[in-house]
Amino acid sequence: MDRFRMIFQYFQSNSESVMNGICGLLALASVKMYTSLDFSCPCLPQYNMAYGLGVMLVPPIILFLCGLILNRQSLVMLEEWRRPAGRRKKDLAVIRYMCSSIMQRAMVAPVVWIIVTLLDGKCLICAFSGSMDPQKFVGFANVSTEQVQQLLAKVPCKDEELMRNNTSRKAVSRYLRCCSQALGWSILLILIIAAFLARWLRPCFNQATLLQARHWSNYIDIEQKIFEETCCEHSQLFAHKCILHFFESMQQEIKLHSFSLPREGEGAEGEEGLLQGITDQDQVNKLLKTWYYEKPPLDVSQAHQR
Repeated sequence: MDRFRMIFQYFQSNSESVMNGICGLLALASVKMYTSLDFSCPCLPQYNMAYGLGVMLVPPIILFLCGLILNRQSLVMLEEWRRPAGRRKKDLAVIRYMCSSIMQRAMVAPVVWIIVTLLDGKCLICAFSGSMDPQKFVGFANVSTEQVQQLLAKVPCKDEELMRNNTSRKAVSRYLRCCSQALGWSILLILIIAAFLARWLRPCFNQATLLQARHWSNYIDIEQKIFEETCCEHSQLFAHKCILHFFESMQQEIKLHSFSLPREGEGAEGEEGLLQGITDQDQVNKLLKTWYYEKPPLDVSQAHQR
């Protein structure tokens, strides 16, 4: 149990590193999913574009939503944005920093999926083969318009009898694959240049503001964790008191069944510290409501003075 507790505490104290690892795993999972995907273009004029663009764009949306769900800070950021100001003012710079950090991590896996599909080229060939100009290819010169649409739609299906030895099919497929790969490499180059500029131009801006936003975003996350842990500890002590009060006439039987009753003076100080003045459900609800609507200001000097 101690080992699991240490691992859990490590994850809690290194949530940023854990989220980076989760984003990396999602990116690897997206590549694995695409390589194991049985891509079968319908080769029908009315369905090719929907299928090709669906395979290219729907999984990235799913991966993006998974990245938001798995990122604990997304919920913390929404709570910080929606909470009443109360006695503690809200810093929009901190919320913007948290939103930017969340979006950057959530976009890793979708971008990897899109780049992999573009470099492979199958999705783009399936989606846009029917939109090609037949006049650019010799094999479609003496064919009626309806037949041209049917033939262009069957370009992704190289096993079709009509397209198996058709040189124009290879030309259309090669042209679309080149365009798809060029687009994929261009997106990858743009992202690398943007990351390079963001990395090297960051020191040119106000570092104090960035450090403040990062510090208080981490503080909000840690404060929420500590509050949840304290509420859990309080619930255990409160439940312990309620159960002992309910079974007041059965304390001997409870002791015989090894129920963890405190000895005289043992644990009383810690329990009284959390349960002091809190004796019923309404008081607990009022305490939680006060925490939500009137969070205390970030100033511990008054507590030290008291």
